[in-house]
Amino acid sequence: MQQRIIFIDGAMGTMIQRYKLTEADFCGERYANHSHELKGNNDILVITRPDVIYDIHMQYLEGGADIIETNTFNGTTISQADYELQAPEEVFLINKSAAELAKKATAAYMAAHPGERKFVAGAVGPTNKTLSVSPSVENPAFRGITYDEVSRICVVGSASA
Repeated sequence: MQQRIIFIDGAMGTMIQRYKLTEADFCGERYANHSHELKGNNDILVITRPDVIYDIHMQYLEGGADIIETNTFNGTTISQADYELQAPEEVFLINKSAAELAKKATAAYMAAHPGERKFVAGAVGPTNKTLSVSPSVENPAFRGITYDEVSRICVVGSASA
């Protein structure tokens, strides 16, 4: 890191779109009878189509990325509520699986390229709740959600892998 610029991977969503996945791909066996449509919930692909996410990680590593991000941009209870997957155990599974998968990809890459170091970073995207503005006019200091709440599940999931 002291000798050259470090590169991080790129957009996961557009890479996933190249695979033209169907609702069945997003549901997999685990969510085959789920009550809501899951297509577009890219984070659950670490559970239902880990081969796709692993392949994307490897493409970024082969392309020169030094750091790959976990596929957890929407891996929060807030974001997963859009798909009725906000249960803490589901969100934890997404984050844990994503961290394990990214670590597996970096380990495989480093085994094939001795001497190279690759890293995994946990990704946390925006939610539909703001962290910076109070939803309460009467209490401007109040926050409907905190950064700690949003980031905690990602840290726990990543640390578990």
